[in-house]
Amino acid sequence: MYKKEISKAVINRLPRYYRYLGDLLEKDVVRISSKELSEKMKVTASQIRQDLNNFGGFGQQGYGYNVEYLHSEIGKILGLDTKYNVIIIGAGNLGQALANYVDFERRGFFVKGIFDISPKLIGTQIRGNVVRNSEELEEYLKTNKVDIAAITVPKTKAPGLAADLAKWGIKGIWNFAPTDLNLPKDVTVENVHLAESLMKLSYKLSGKDEVNI
Repeated sequence: MYKKEISKAVINRLPRYYRYLGDLLEKDVVRISSKELSEKMKVTASQIRQDLNNFGGFGQQGYGYNVEYLHSEIGKILGLDTKYNVIIIGAGNLGQALANYVDFERRGFFVKGIFDISPKLIGTQIRGNVVRNSEELEEYLKTNKVDIAAITVPKTKAPGLAADLAKWGIKGIWNFAPTDLNLPKDVTVENVHLAESLMKLSYKLSGKDEVNI
């Protein structure tokens, strides 16, 4: 539906719009202006209008935005009107935390399988999912529809695992391993590097981001 080239910065802001609008819905707010939304989000009203104009605008002059409608439309842009089947590979602490996060289901992401190589974890249950042996992964993907694979394995294992997942037909990878993945262009990868995020926080706390270099 949206064939226009959209900048990464705009796409990165869309989940924030969705979250803030969801909060407004919970407070029974019916409409909001770009100025009011900008005050909540700390983004200029002009930037909000520019972002939303990439997808048609959605606002009415003198009225602002209908909160429920805009929330719904941004959800569609983000693909949240679609249900996604997710598997988690790596049932350690991080994998278990992901599997136990109930808010994913509200957004349309359903954990259907969890895999690990540890005999201590195989056969245990995490929120109703029995942890399977990773050796069963290829066969599982042949007989089950999976849209997204979350990788929470050590970085030395991640590249080979990701290559196998791509070969077996996975088109979406959520990578928590602290390494870059070299995959075919038709495979979409979202990297979540926790240590790098902490380093960014450390940099900001040090005050160096206020220095003009």
